[in-house]
Amino acid sequence: MLTRRHVIASAIAAPAILRFGTGTAHAATTLKISHQFPGGTIDKGDFRDRLCRTFAAEVAKRSGGEIAAEVYPNSSRVKTIAQFSAMRKGALDISLYPMPYAGGELPETNIGLMPGLVATYDQGLRWKKEPIGKALTDFLADKGIILLTWVWQAGGVASRTRPIVVPEDAKGLKVRGGSREMDMVLRTAGAAVLSVPSNELYAAMQTGACDAGITSSTSLISFRLDEVAKSLTSGAGASYWFMLEPLMMSKAIFDRLPKNQQDIIISVGGELEAFGRKGAQDDDIEVAKVYEKAGAKISKLDVATVSKWRDIARDTAWKDYSAKTAMSANLLKLASDVAA
Repeated sequence: MLTRRHVIASAIAAPAILRFGTGTAHAATTLKISHQFPGGTIDKGDFRDRLCRTFAAEVAKRSGGEIAAEVYPNSSRVKTIAQFSAMRKGALDISLYPMPYAGGELPETNIGLMPGLVATYDQGLRWKKEPIGKALTDFLADKGIILLTWVWQAGGVASRTRPIVVPEDAKGLKVRGGSREMDMVLRTAGAAVLSVPSNELYAAMQTGACDAGITSSTSLISFRLDEVAKSLTSGAGASYWFMLEPLMMSKAIFDRLPKNQQDIIISVGGELEAFGRKGAQDDDIEVAKVYEKAGAKISKLDVATVSKWRDIARDTAWKDYSAKTAMSANLLKLASDVAA
């Protein structure tokens, strides 16, 4: 039986590049979609890869072959962090990209992983229709990026040593947080921090350069961190770590397309948000099963524990972020207005 683990392992060893279309010799538009996650098939594997493949297949179908797309998993076309800049320059068409990875280039994007700011999927997905959604999409469009599919993911902690549940548990450990703001919270809790993308976490934990990593449930599974972890803190019930990982497109490329193709791309992107939510929430449940099977100790977060992390974040990361730029301050205010 071909399991999800086998598919993912095979995809890591031999990244697949698939082309979607009607088989016509000359498609009017060919889009290149790059992401950092393991490749699979449209039905099996990391849901973020499947989302990209579903997007590609659906735009090809609706356009009658006018739009074709090639999916490049495992950062096989553009290196992980560089994908955002490549889209802004028009050198890459589309990426499913963790927004805070762009924080070094545009600090405002760190709103996409502000500890304790988003507490539920409902709250995060409401951003799109609230003033925060308009402000963020307008800001990104001005910088050359269009949001196609809003994808939020809750996160948990994989640790080589003791479980990290309350802030005090992080003291003395080397921890990957996932954003500048999360790193500030960890430092306040007494941890040392390591800044690497999630696809580099396995090697960092395997070598001992990193004791624990906080990342999405899907990445905790897909990057096989259960092989190097002795404990898991699940974010399925509650979490202070919600990452915005949208499907993004280069505005320069989008603007060159005819109106009918733009409409198809926007429509398909929006419709895939339900797919993204289900994939993320399914993995919030699945991750505990995977780690339990591997022999890891499973811990859970509750509302009271999340509040402890949020209190630290408000006094450190939130203040620091809002002081960065006027846009940062406005984004934080608008996001704070969206009730959980």
